Amino acid sequence: QVQLVESGGGLVLAGGSLRLSCAASGSIFSINAMGWYRQAPGKRRELVAAITSGGSTNYADSVKGRFTISRDNAKNTVYLQMNSLKPEDTAVYYCNAYTIAVLTAARYDYWGQGTQVTVSS
Repeated sequence: QVQLVESGGGLVLAGGSLRLSCAASGSIFSINAMGWYRQAPGKRRELVAAITSGGSTNYADSVKGRFTISRDNAKNTVYLQMNSLKPEDTAVYYCNAYTIAVLTAARYDYWGQGTQVTVSS
């Protein structure tokens, strides 16, 4: 089991910055990758950024060049630095971690409670 606790959301003006944090605990040695998803009202949850245990990253096209995902292994924490925020970035942001079972290759997803990010114009 993996537990995820997020922090850092809030209200910001367009063009501003926020940094989200996600602290993992539990069976962290089994985590394959961690990432951030977001869900705006009436829309599907979408991947924003992810980072693997090896440090590889990927980003949604809509946030490339503005958001940066990073990790502090000593603190078991993943960060999402969000710069040049736009009103369309407004959503609930969820931290995600997943593991892959060795024998079955089944994927198990774990989610944080979500943190609201609101960007006003």
